[in-house]
Formats: sequence, C-alpha cells, structure tokens
Amino acid sequence: MCNVNKTSEKQGPKECPVCKGEKVITGICSCNMEWRGTQLDEDEWEDCKCTPTQTCSTCHGTGIVN
Repeated sequence: MCNVNKTSEKQGPKECPVCKGEKVITGICSCNMEWRGTQLDEDEWEDCKCTPTQTCSTCHGTGIVN
C-alpha cells in the first residue's frame, strides 16, 4: 500500500485570492484625451475615468477566506 501524506482539512485561514489580503480592491484611473468625459467648466474637460476603491466582495473586507 502506498503511503500518501494527507494534509489536514483545517489549515487555517487563507489569503483572499481576489484582493491578495489587502481587504479592498483599489480603484483604477484611465486617462485619454479622446474620451472627453466630463466638462468641469466652460473650457476644462476631465479626460479621466476612475473606478472607486471598494471593499472586497469575496472576503467582505477581512483579507482572508476560509
């Protein structure tokens, strides 16, 4: 019979693979003059589109998953 090393099913908490233990997903900004997104005033345009920083939905802001 072959001896196989069995690991315990309870290894403790693991780092969240989505946020990598950071607890939040950082927002990202992309800028491009061609988008002409939002006009701030008469002559000024905002050429950047940003996503907000959000609490990780996988680990619910704990940084670990079971």
